[in-house]
Amino acid sequence: VIIAVAGFMQAQRLPETAEPINVSATTGDGQIDDPRFWKLMLGNVHYAILWLPLRFFVGRDWLSAGEHKVRGDGWVDGGQALAGYWTNATTIPEGRSAAPAGTFGWYEDFLRYMLNHEWYTWFGKLIAWGEVLVGIGLLVGALVGIAAFFGTLMNFSFGLAGSASTNPVLFGLGVFLVLGWKVAGWMGVDRVLLPMLGTPWGRIEKYEETHHTHSTPPAGT
Repeated sequence: VIIAVAGFMQAQRLPETAEPINVSATTGDGQIDDPRFWKLMLGNVHYAILWLPLRFFVGRDWLSAGEHKVRGDGWVDGGQALAGYWTNATTIPEGRSAAPAGTFGWYEDFLRYMLNHEWYTWFGKLIAWGEVLVGIGLLVGALVGIAAFFGTLMNFSFGLAGSASTNPVLFGLGVFLVLGWKVAGWMGVDRVLLPMLGTPWGRIEKYEETHHTHSTPPAGT
């Protein structure tokens, strides 16, 4: 809460842009402009501090869940825990004629296919270490968008298999982290990592220079 309040107060002191960039006004490509606050949240590094509480909350949950699986039994040492999970998700409860723990028949068939082919022997390792990596990525701010995407993918998969738990909450928060990938990790490793990969900071300044250079009419016109 303290971090979020401090970040909001800092952001309030930012100077207003004298002439905001509006591509649609010059190109007529039909692009609808976003509200200013939304653009700042998703693309302004001064608002990066507001993403910290969200990153820490989601990242801690993933790291804790992954660490429990890595150190426990049945996930990285044969996948028997995962096999039991898939079995439960594909078993029709007593007294019911259809629909096991999951909802969609196609997903039930997919789980049963993986179960019959013993994919759990290696899939358990993938899930356990995947959760650990997602948690670390979010906590240290490394490739936040990618980490959050794979987190939401696992939440989505667990939900389809019939597990509610914290999956709906983590899925919703993870979607916001995916949307804010450009600045969500700026107060973290992404501040160095993303520019090394060629994106995204520095491009706005270049665009502004090019835009104003080409848009400034010659003297005397």
